[in-house]
Amino acid sequence: MTIGAGEEISAAEVPLLNDVVPRSMDFRGRPSVRSKSGCWKSASFIIGAGVAERLSYYGISMNLVNYLTGKLGQPTATAASVLNAWYGTASLLPILGAFIADSFTGRFRMIIASCVLYVTGLSFLSLSAVLRSADASKCNPAANYTASCTPNHLQLTFFFFSLYLVAIAQGGLTPCVQAFGADQFDEDDEDESESKSSFFNWWYCFSSGCIVVPLFALTYIQDNVSWELGFGIPAVVMCLTLVLFLVGCPTYRFRVNPGGMNPFVRITIVFVKAVRNWRSATPEPELCEEEGVLPRTGSQFRFLDKALLTRDGWAEDDNKVCSVGDVEDARSILRLIPIWFACLGYSIVYAQPAALFTKQVATIDRRVTPSFEMPAASIQLCFISAVVMVSLPLYDRALVPLARKITKTPSGIPTLGRISFGLLLSLSSIVIAALVEQHRLSTARDHGLADLPGAVVPMSVWWFAPQYVLSGVADVFAMVGLQEFFYGEVPAELKSVGLAMYLSILGIGSLLSSFLISSLQAATSRGGRPGWFADDLNRAHLDYFYWMLAGMSALGFVAFTCFTRSYVYRRTKVHL
Repeated sequence: MTIGAGEEISAAEVPLLNDVVPRSMDFRGRPSVRSKSGCWKSASFIIGAGVAERLSYYGISMNLVNYLTGKLGQPTATAASVLNAWYGTASLLPILGAFIADSFTGRFRMIIASCVLYVTGLSFLSLSAVLRSADASKCNPAANYTASCTPNHLQLTFFFFSLYLVAIAQGGLTPCVQAFGADQFDEDDEDESESKSSFFNWWYCFSSGCIVVPLFALTYIQDNVSWELGFGIPAVVMCLTLVLFLVGCPTYRFRVNPGGMNPFVRITIVFVKAVRNWRSATPEPELCEEEGVLPRTGSQFRFLDKALLTRDGWAEDDNKVCSVGDVEDARSILRLIPIWFACLGYSIVYAQPAALFTKQVATIDRRVTPSFEMPAASIQLCFISAVVMVSLPLYDRALVPLARKITKTPSGIPTLGRISFGLLLSLSSIVIAALVEQHRLSTARDHGLADLPGAVVPMSVWWFAPQYVLSGVADVFAMVGLQEFFYGEVPAELKSVGLAMYLSILGIGSLLSSFLISSLQAATSRGGRPGWFADDLNRAHLDYFYWMLAGMSALGFVAFTCFTRSYVYRRTKVHL
C-alpha cells in the first residue's frame, strides 16, 4: 500500500509497517508481515514436503542396483556404471531447473510443476515393473534371468524413460524447494539469520534421518514382496508431498527481485564489458568502492572492475556501465569455481555407498535373527541415517551456540572450515573401506569361497560400521556445509542456482565414478582376467579402487585447503 504525502499514519499502523519484511510478498501479492509469515511456521511445511520427496527418491534409488542386477539381469559393472550415470544426471539437472526457476517461472511454480512430473515418472516406473513381472513369469525359474529371461529392448527403454523422467522432476524440485525454504528467513534480521543457518542443519537431519524406518520397510517390500508395490508407494508419497506443500501457501514469503533484470543477463553483461575494456587500466580500489556498497575483496578478479568503465573513463549514464553491485555479484560467482572443483574428489567417494558398498554387504552374513535377514540396501540406510540423526542435533544445539560466542557469526563455525573437516572424514572413510574389503577378500579365500559367487562370506555386518559411520559424520559437516555455503555466497536472485551448484558437485562425482568404473573394468579384465569389478566380488578387487579414490580425495583435500586460504566471504548487504 502506498501512503500519500498528505496522509497520516496512526499509532496502531506503525507496528504493522515496521513488521513488514523487505523485498517479500505473501501468496496474495501483499507485503509479507513478519509475525504472520515465514520462519519456522513456513519452513515446517517445506521441510515436510522435502522429507516426503527424499523418501520417494531414495525409495527407488537405494535398492536400484539390486533391481538392475536381479530383475533386469544386468552385470555388476554395468549396473554400477548405469546407476552412477543416472545419479550424475539427476544431480546435474538441478542446474537447468534452477536456471529456469530463477530466470522465468519462479521457485513456487517450478516446485508445483516438478511434483506433477515426479508423480508421473514414479507411476510409469511402477508400471514398468508390472510389465517386467508379467513377462518374467513366463520364464523357467531355473534360468535365473539369463538369456531367455532378460528383458526385451522395449521393456528396458520404458524403464529408463521412467527413471530419467524422475531425474528431470527432481532436477526442478530439489534446488527450488530447499531455496524456497531458506527464503522464509530474513537474513537482515539477526534472529532469523541464525535460524536460517539452523534450517540447513534440520533440513538434512529430517530428510536423511526421518526416512529410515519407511525406507527400511520399502526396501524389504521390494526384496521380499514385489517391485511393483515397492515402486508404487513412492508415487503415492509424492502425491502427499504436493498436498502438504500447498497447505502451507498462506504462510509463505515470496521473494521479489527489485532490479527486474534477469540476473543471468546482468552478470553476463559484467563479463562482456570487462572483456571489451580489457585494454583499459584497472581502476584503483578506492575509486570503484563506495562506502557501504561494495564489499572489500582484496585483489581477487580485479579485471572485472573494468566493467565499471567506458572508453572515456567513468560514465554518468547508468545504462552504459554496470553497477558495483553487478561486478561484485560476478566476482562472487568466480570465487566459487575453485571450491567447486576441489570438492569433486569428495563427491566420487560419496557416490560409492549406494552402489559398491551395497553390493559388498550383499555378500556377507546379514542375519539379525535366525529367521530375519536385513536387506543390503537397508544396512547403509540404518548406519548413515542413524549417525546423521544423532550428530546433527548435537552439532546444532551444542557445538554451534558455543562457536557463535567465539566467532560472533550466525553460522558459528565458518562454512569452509566445516566443509574441510567433512572432506577429511570422507577421506578416512574410504581408507577404512579399502582395509575392510581386503579383509573380506581374505576371509572369502580362507574359506574357499573365491569361486562360489552365491556363497555367504562368514563376516559380520559390524565390520562395515566404521566406514558407514564416518560417511555419515562426513555428510553432517561436508554436505550441509556445502548447502549453506553455496546458498549464502551467490547473489540474492540466484539462490536456487547456488544450491544447484552444490548438487552438481555430486552429479559430476557420480559421472566420474561411472567413467572410472567402466574404464577400469575394461582395462583390468583384459586377457580373461576377472577385473576389479567382476560380477563375483570374491574375485574382484574393489579394494584397489578404494585406494585409488583415497589418493584422489587426498589431493582434493590439499587443493581445497589451498583455495580456502585466499577465499573472501561475500557480505550479505550489497546494494545494487
